[in-house]
Amino acid sequence: MALGGGVVLLAFVVALCLCATRAEPQLEAGFYSYSCPAAELIVKEEVEKVLQDDPGVGADLLRMHFHDCFVRGCDGSILLNSTKGNTAEKDAQINADLEGFDVIDTIKEKLEAACKGVVSCADILAFASRDSIVHYGGVPYKVPSGRRDGRVSIAADTSILPSPKLGLSELTKLFISKGLSQNDMITLSGAHTVGIAHCDAFSNRLYNGDPTLDPNYAAYLKTQCPPGSNNTVSMDPKTPRKFDNLYYRVILKNQALFTSDQTLVSTQGTATQVKRLAESYNRFQKKFADAIVKMGAIEVLTGSEGEIRADCKLVN
Repeated sequence: MALGGGVVLLAFVVALCLCATRAEPQLEAGFYSYSCPAAELIVKEEVEKVLQDDPGVGADLLRMHFHDCFVRGCDGSILLNSTKGNTAEKDAQINADLEGFDVIDTIKEKLEAACKGVVSCADILAFASRDSIVHYGGVPYKVPSGRRDGRVSIAADTSILPSPKLGLSELTKLFISKGLSQNDMITLSGAHTVGIAHCDAFSNRLYNGDPTLDPNYAAYLKTQCPPGSNNTVSMDPKTPRKFDNLYYRVILKNQALFTSDQTLVSTQGTATQVKRLAESYNRFQKKFADAIVKMGAIEVLTGSEGEIRADCKLVN
C-alpha cells in the first residue's frame, strides 16, 4: 500500500508539473519572425504614412490599445462592428470620438495580402500603438506578440473604463484589478502628453471652481470652452505632438485638464512619482515602455484560444 500510495503521489506531482508547463502560452517579441517576417515593418510603414497626413490619429491608436486591453483583455474586441442584435465597444459613448479604426483595417488588408491568416488584429493594434509613440518622438521598444482575437464585443462592458472625473483611490483600484500597480497607472497616464480632450470632459472643473486647477489657466480654458460648447483642447499645451514628459510638469503646475490627471499629486507618495517622471525624460521613456508592455499582456488570448480574424471588423 505504501508503494502504491507513493506511486499515486508521484503521478499527482507529475500531473501538476505538466499543468504548470502547459500554462497559457506567453507572448514573445519577434513572434512573427518566421510566419510573417515583414509584419511589424508593414504596420510601421502604414502608421507613418497615415500620421504624415493626420498627425493626431496616433494618439487615438494609443488610446484604442488602452481601451481594448481594459475591456475583455487585449483581444481586439474594440475593433469589431456592431451587429443587428448587439452594440459593440467601438460604438459605446466613451469611444464615440475615437478615430483610427480605418487605419487598422487598412493595415490588416496589407498583412492579409502578405501573410494570409497569420497576424492578429490585437497584435496589429499593439504594434500600431508603439509605432505611434515612436513617431511622436518616443523611444522604440519591443512589443511581445502572439495575441489572438476575441469574438465578443459588448458596449456595456466599456463601463469599466476610467472616467476623466475619477479620483486617485478609484483609479488605483481599477488598475490593480487589471494586474497593474499604482506606479504603472501614473506612468501610463503619461500617454496624455499627446492628443486632445473635449471640453465636456473637464468643463465641470472650469465652472465649479475647482481649487486644484490653476485659476489663470482656468480663465484661459474658459475662452476655449464657453458654456455649452464641446471644442477640443490639447492635453499638453506646450508640446501636444511630442511624446515627452512635459505632461507631468503640467500636473505639477496644476494645469492638468482632467481630474484623473490632477489627482496624481493628491498624496505625497504619488506626487513624488510624478516629480521623478517630470525630472527625467529617460526615466519616463523607460518606465512607460515597461508599463505599456505589461498592460499589453492583460487577459490575452493565445495558442488555440480565440481566432485570427480575416477582417478586424468582423468575426470569422
